[in-house]
Amino acid sequence: MYQQRRWGWHQLEPRWAELLVARAPIRAGALVIDVGAGTGAITAELVEVRARVIAVEAHHRRAEVLEERFEHGVVVVRADAADLRLPRRPYDVVANPPFAITHALLRRILQRGSRLRSATLILQDQAARRWASTSAPAFSRWGHIFDARLGPSVPRRAFRPEPRVKARILEIRRRR
Repeated sequence: MYQQRRWGWHQLEPRWAELLVARAPIRAGALVIDVGAGTGAITAELVEVRARVIAVEAHHRRAEVLEERFEHGVVVVRADAADLRLPRRPYDVVANPPFAITHALLRRILQRGSRLRSATLILQDQAARRWASTSAPAFSRWGHIFDARLGPSVPRRAFRPEPRVKARILEIRRRR
């Protein structure tokens, strides 16, 4: 029997998208990737601060909505985070990615040679705590380049539908 794929998408309320972008060290003209962009709550806030945005969305219908909503100034990429080609120039990530891709996304943006400047992400609380600790995967490789710390908790009511698990902001910054 055919079973429809469940995307596990939890849309972020616009007020929380605004707060997330405000926490990120984004300047006008900065190249910013919104992974799991959905219908563009975070993308809209990034456009508002005049960032150059790459909105990544794997779900075809949501990607179409992004393309229609942001006809100019936003590059929409239909891709899975595991297949995402990262920029060769400095970039930031501000996103509410699907919780299931947390490990793949973080390994990718923290890989050797990454040009990541900062990442401000809403993740499952347990995952955020793990990646903010010295027991994070491959910490010995990236921990001297990046600082990862916990930001505030994000209440379940900040999403539609509400997730079953707690969420928290993880902030990653390149060390000087």
